[in-house]
Amino acid sequence: MTSQEIFAQIQKKSSFLCVGLDPDIQRIPKHLLKEEDPVFTFNKVIIDHTIDQAVAYKPNLAFYEAMGPAGLETLAKTLEYLPKDTFTIADAKRGDIGNTSRLYAKAFFEQMNFDAITVAPYMGEDSVGPFLEFDGKWVILLALTSNQGSKDFQVIKNQSNQPLYASVLEKSKAWGTTENMMYVVGATRGESIAEVRKLVPDHFLLVPGVGAQGGSLEEVAKFGMNNQCGLLVNSSRGIIYASSGEDFGKAAKKEAILLQEAMAQQLNIYCK
Repeated sequence: MTSQEIFAQIQKKSSFLCVGLDPDIQRIPKHLLKEEDPVFTFNKVIIDHTIDQAVAYKPNLAFYEAMGPAGLETLAKTLEYLPKDTFTIADAKRGDIGNTSRLYAKAFFEQMNFDAITVAPYMGEDSVGPFLEFDGKWVILLALTSNQGSKDFQVIKNQSNQPLYASVLEKSKAWGTTENMMYVVGATRGESIAEVRKLVPDHFLLVPGVGAQGGSLEEVAKFGMNNQCGLLVNSSRGIIYASSGEDFGKAAKKEAILLQEAMAQQLNIYCK
């Protein structure tokens, strides 16, 4: 999927919402446990109730791998169920080198047919390059995350007084293009998103942290939006766990609509 095709979906739905499919068997509604595949049923209901608002879906691999082989079957069924014009992101945070990295890429891009995968850049170009060899696929590089531990390394400054995350952005721009590389930037960073935009003005940003983690959609749009939107804002818990009852699908849709309506307002302001 090209950046223009992603933008076309954003325009069509007046939304840049990405829904995180992170199904915890301990948290999904109890009435689903009688189903043959409770997690797949859960995912289907979430997809059915949010597909009009979401342009992307992001399964976190840990939630599926934790269930063993059955979990990977559930993931495969979920991917097959998603409409073909939906952007799919494997939140896998892989980051090895050489043939190992290449085989990870084959697994996610060829076997599972994801559109994109999150990748950790700590091992440098060796760990990222193999993923960029696949036409029509995307690397989403971890740049500036919103977790507490991000301060341990990502904001350490070098001799030029440049934080590490900025070095990652500048260096990695030479590895890929605006058609195969995006960046993860946490919503709770606020004005730091503006600093990211100075370095990568035309790349898409995947932004977690809006909603349950306290990030402001208005700030994300103000500092991060470009003339093709350039944002995919993820919401996981705030949508998929909006209710633990039999109405969980309707509750998810309500939350998705609230976000979509707010996103439509921001698109009208910054991306006409």
